Amino acid sequence: MTLVLFSLGVYTAATGSGLACQAQWPLCSDQLIPALTINPDFIEWFHRVWAMVTGFLIIGVAGWTWLGSGFERRTKLAATLAVAILPLQITVGAITVTLSGLVPGGYTVSTHAAHLIVALTIFTLLGLATIWGGGRGNARLLRVAAGIAVAGIVASAVFSRAVPFLTYAPPAQAAFYVTGLAGHLGLVATIAYATEAARNRYDGLDAGTAGTVRALAAGSMAALVGTLLLGRDLVLYTATWQQINLVALGVAVALAAGAAWTLRGVDEVRDGTAPIGGD
Repeated sequence: MTLVLFSLGVYTAATGSGLACQAQWPLCSDQLIPALTINPDFIEWFHRVWAMVTGFLIIGVAGWTWLGSGFERRTKLAATLAVAILPLQITVGAITVTLSGLVPGGYTVSTHAAHLIVALTIFTLLGLATIWGGGRGNARLLRVAAGIAVAGIVASAVFSRAVPFLTYAPPAQAAFYVTGLAGHLGLVATIAYATEAARNRYDGLDAGTAGTVRALAAGSMAALVGTLLLGRDLVLYTATWQQINLVALGVAVALAAGAAWTLRGVDEVRDGTAPIGGD
């Protein structure tokens, strides 16, 4: 739901629908529910409804970690932090769509950037809650995470504005963020599992190798986040910025691929905690 919300928000902004609804919030053109036809008002309203439902589900996830059994403290913390910053995301979202309304001049680069960064933070925290709440990792999960990271980043390149394969139209922008965020989630999982491997020493993976994988994934994540930011109209997108974007995309792919390559030949173990040699 959060992944879809992210892409819906990008599509809404890219189509200019963020300034629909007569720049009102929470009403839309003086209505609680606008005409249910595909138009800017409906796109903006649908984005808001999806965000509201997703917000309640995020609260439910946090409640589940506290009321359920067997969840570690870090899982509860990640889910609770996602809820804690949710009001900030709602507030920034409201500001971005109230040009000359609640907050004059709210539809600005700074508010768009804040909206994107806070959304990415919530998505990352939910990813961590899911990963940590799923129990112990193992070498197979670590390899899968690295593979997803590479696949997601490479797929995002097809839709990226840095690579002129496709016109960077609203559907392509939404697809770029879906694939890019999939790659980001793969990197989050890679870092999480590599950190665990450094402590528990998955079979065939020593602490030094796990640290290398973690460092490569972290570097890839930093470069990928840069491309996600450049995917929005946060700067005047000149040829120079396109080259910077292309370099960042290349670095993200190369480092993620390096992490996956480093994991080649690592043996899988059943419980993810056996020391080297399976002793």
